[in-house]
Amino acid sequence: MDNVGLILVGHGSRLPQHRENIEKLAEILRSTSRFKLVETAYMIRNKPSIVEALDQMSKKGVKKVVLVPVFMTLGSHTLEDIPKILGLEEGRRLTKWGDMEVIYGEPLGSDIRIAEIIEEKALEALGEVTQPQMRPNSESPAAANAMFETSMGIIRSMIREALERVPEKHARIIERVVHATADPEFAKLIVIHDRAVEAGVEAIKSGAKVITDVKMVLAGISTAKLRKFGGKILCYVDDKRAFKLASECNLTRTAAAMRLAIDEGLNGAIVVIGNSPTATFELVKAVENGEAKPALIIATPVGFVKSADAKEAVMKLDIPFITLRGFKGGSPVAVAIFNALLMLAEESN
Repeated sequence: MDNVGLILVGHGSRLPQHRENIEKLAEILRSTSRFKLVETAYMIRNKPSIVEALDQMSKKGVKKVVLVPVFMTLGSHTLEDIPKILGLEEGRRLTKWGDMEVIYGEPLGSDIRIAEIIEEKALEALGEVTQPQMRPNSESPAAANAMFETSMGIIRSMIREALERVPEKHARIIERVVHATADPEFAKLIVIHDRAVEAGVEAIKSGAKVITDVKMVLAGISTAKLRKFGGKILCYVDDKRAFKLASECNLTRTAAAMRLAIDEGLNGAIVVIGNSPTATFELVKAVENGEAKPALIIATPVGFVKSADAKEAVMKLDIPFITLRGFKGGSPVAVAIFNALLMLAEESN
């Protein structure tokens, strides 16, 4: 799939949550699916448009691209508007865009996996703890566990030298990160403070609150397991106060959200940053000024702008941390680190 692109088409909205949700789906797919080149496009209001996204793919030398509308059902956009933009005749799914082949996919539809998510959301609204359900014809727990152990065996053989140089509990975290990213290089990039594992496990077991920078990190953490220890997860990025603060103080929304979290108290908390360098800098400044003293900082912001500097700033703090060197990172990495700590907390009970 190295030369096959995927474009997710959203409707578009004046509300930023719509775009953020589509972009988070794209980020998840880049990290977990066979498609590594995943972009977004929008029908109205937001950019890029479908035409712009296709042109961008073409400039990257992509030979084939799949366009999937992130809509629940067939409607005027999926049946008329998008085919018209693509120059598709009625009922056809394949066309050309310059030298690039374009395949038009179906909307999400009435899939059992979507029904399971609806059920989960309804149960959560009722205050019930939910567990993932087995789908018909899906892998059995034994088969899934066997596949996981096979993967871990491959990973351990690939990064054996790195694992042998660190304490066993640190190795558990490193191999989980490599498993989540399918990238052995992370074994060389991860930096774990001497007290980080102990501090994180003790904070989890004491029911400490967990603060995340973005909802994608929140979604990846096993809340059911965390609740057993009395812990809770908070993310302020969609808080109306964050919108207001970001506008008034010329901050990114994630930085504004972190400032809110700091104001409400971070002492003894675990802060998990998977995406935002600006939120990381906001936290670093608060720690340096004595405004916050979290039990542990997990910081894996990603990107070529400020992310490496933000992680370097974390490493200079007198606070237990787990972070990375360089530009790599992302929400899946932060989630893998936290869930590894959660597993260690369960084992030490």
